[in-house]
Amino acid sequence: MFKKGFDTEKYLKIQSEEILNRAKRFKKFYLEVGGKLCYDFHASRVLPGYDPNTKIKLLQELRNCSEIVVCVSAKDIENSKIEGYFGLTYEAMTLKLINDLRDFGLNVSAIVINRFSNEKKALKLKRYLENIGVRAYLQKEIEGYPADVDKIVSEEGYGKNPYVETSKPIVIVTGAGPGSGKMSFCLSQLYFDNLNKRESGYAKFETFPNIAYEAATADIGDVNMVDPFHLQEYEVTAINYNRDIESFPILKKILERIDQQVYKSPTEMGVNKTKQGIINDEIVREASKQEIIRRYFRYKRENLLGMVGKDVVERAEKLMQKLEINEMHRQVVSYARQAALEAEKEEDKGNKGFYCGSAIQIGNKIITGKNSELLHSESACIIKALKYLANISADIHLLSENIINSIRTLKQKISGKTNPSLDVSEILIALAVTSSTNPFVLECINKIPLLKNCEMHTTHLPTKGDEVGLRDLGINLTTDAELTPKIYLRG
Repeated sequence: MFKKGFDTEKYLKIQSEEILNRAKRFKKFYLEVGGKLCYDFHASRVLPGYDPNTKIKLLQELRNCSEIVVCVSAKDIENSKIEGYFGLTYEAMTLKLINDLRDFGLNVSAIVINRFSNEKKALKLKRYLENIGVRAYLQKEIEGYPADVDKIVSEEGYGKNPYVETSKPIVIVTGAGPGSGKMSFCLSQLYFDNLNKRESGYAKFETFPNIAYEAATADIGDVNMVDPFHLQEYEVTAINYNRDIESFPILKKILERIDQQVYKSPTEMGVNKTKQGIINDEIVREASKQEIIRRYFRYKRENLLGMVGKDVVERAEKLMQKLEINEMHRQVVSYARQAALEAEKEEDKGNKGFYCGSAIQIGNKIITGKNSELLHSESACIIKALKYLANISADIHLLSENIINSIRTLKQKISGKTNPSLDVSEILIALAVTSSTNPFVLECINKIPLLKNCEMHTTHLPTKGDEVGLRDLGINLTTDAELTPKIYLRG
């Protein structure tokens, strides 16, 4: 069912060699790592075969000669900005990143809170980190950054920052999200290293620039561009990010003032070898198209909830038009909408005017689910999918109506909901409990890993229980995010 387009092991070997070769030029090497360090599901969706923890494996290979510094913006902390996939604030994501790295046997050397202007939440986070034994630093926002190079590269700019002592030759600089101040931190360190006659250098490590990246960053307006500096210097066409290209002249001036090695282009500054890991370009191209459509649906939902403007949705639409695709290129969409129409025809069964449809794709098979008094459409869809994978007849009930109604009654007593049908998280727990006495359920439980990376679509705004359950299953969910007056009656 899974089509592989990327070889992680091949890529790891080439990428680690590239980083080590670049680091050999300096006594201290700061490597800015873009994107997610752990659980990079965006990369794994766009590069089928890419391990979501590839960067972690890379760091594990480099652990004897490297240490990790995590950056986060004080503005994001203060504004309680939410990270997209896990739905956590950037403060919580920073703490999660520390714990995740520890689970992988990697320690964070320090946390740097950038763009600080006396934000109370940032100070609170700093105190907490220090209380649990993690070094934490505040770097104030530099007035005139990044245009006023004279001030930036002076005692009034980088000179006011604290210097973060590190012991390993390679310093991996990562962040809880975009705009965390990773580059600013690296350049600040270079400034102090130069003052103290330490030979140090800087490079940037991004996973890849492609059209799916444009969709992933439509909310901040990023686009891919031909690197004009690289083309002029080497007469070679290379693609890079617009922000890196736009900021390169200033970055180059800063590096010249710091008296460090100066790159001739943003592309030369990078150490990206992702292209060498692609083993089937056709599969990767199709995966990128699917990711763009997923992002389009995500932005439509976020626009509905007031999280992003309509312009973000329009940027995603333009990317789809550029590739001559639309939302129907995602096959599960039409099936979910058809299931909702079928649910509408069954109003007499208790739907009470609220019609939901869901669809999941398993290989070439698409399975649908409709809402009822007992189950959310997502729950019905997952149960049917597990029965299909376990080759169990549709007539066999995995959960008896008595069990479902017992849970519903409990939910009613606790929350007072008038229609407490079961969400995905709840049916997974119910299946786990009954698996010890029902061999059919046990067979289905054993098939759960096969749902990972499957595509799913719903017509309505999913509840938290559905969203968490589907995310835990590793399912790629999109939604039309339909709202009705009945939406808040769902369990």
